[in-house]
Amino acid sequence: MNAPKYVARIARLPKVFERLAQEPAGMSLQALAAEFGVPAAELREDLLAFYTADLSTVLLGLARPEVVEFLGPDGLDGDPNEAEIVRFLSDQPTDLGVEYVDAGELGLVYASALALLDINPDDEDLGGAIDVLAETMFGEASAVPDVRAWNRLLPALQQAQADQQAVRIVYSRAWEHGVTEREIEPYRLMQTRRGWEVDAGPVDEHGRIRTFLLSNIRSVTPLDRGFDMPADLADRLAAQRETTTVRVLLPQSARWAADFYAEKVTNVSDDEESVVVDLELLPPLDRRVGMLLLAAGPEAFVLDPRELESAAVVLAEELLFHHS
Repeated sequence: MNAPKYVARIARLPKVFERLAQEPAGMSLQALAAEFGVPAAELREDLLAFYTADLSTVLLGLARPEVVEFLGPDGLDGDPNEAEIVRFLSDQPTDLGVEYVDAGELGLVYASALALLDINPDDEDLGGAIDVLAETMFGEASAVPDVRAWNRLLPALQQAQADQQAVRIVYSRAWEHGVTEREIEPYRLMQTRRGWEVDAGPVDEHGRIRTFLLSNIRSVTPLDRGFDMPADLADRLAAQRETTTVRVLLPQSARWAADFYAEKVTNVSDDEESVVVDLELLPPLDRRVGMLLLAAGPEAFVLDPRELESAAVVLAEELLFHHS
């Protein structure tokens, strides 16, 4: 599998840093670029992009050297966009490969990349990068699913929403066991940390609407009937997305679980081993908390509200009984 061009360029940087580490006084950018067979302007662009992409490097868990200096011909600090000499000021090893990333962080990045691909389905570089991530997680290229087909039903739901046309879906239930078939009226499609979701009617006898994960929808069949949007749709949608605050303690290695299951994460305190966070969670609260705790591992637990302390145990027992 061939990595997209920009992935190959970033993957080149560890060797660039290794070469710079051998030259304490720095190297001419032209000479350095020539050794790697690339234009100096391209190498400068890669270095600047890597050192300004703070959010992505933290999210990916990538280590990087502390400082790269750009110097003028007189050896003094220069404008990075014009400087002729680059110097590496760190003796720490630099690992940029996704094989060193925590599995949870890698999964979160993978899900985020899939969401971006939904918005830009023709972005070949992004699609190629997702393939590289998928191959890293699945181990072999032959085992990697076609990620661009995962949300193949999105266009059908978008069209049904635009035309206000009801559809029949086959759905693998998220919080209960089994597969169900139902008719829905797609009121709103939105992207969340979990991927695409559809808030849909018809409104039930209690005035509620339902939310369905697009990843759990197996098929979409347009129906011959249309539907009208409820007059108070905005209020119903707001109520559907109303969250409850739950405070949990997580091991540092499981912070990704908070980002995946919560709509919003607020850091309360942390140390080298654990972090306390306030999570804004959607209903069903007990099921969502249970899934989060099971994903985070035995060191995770609920601090408040206390009635949710046993959510993971209850869910684990239910899953064990169901699958035994």
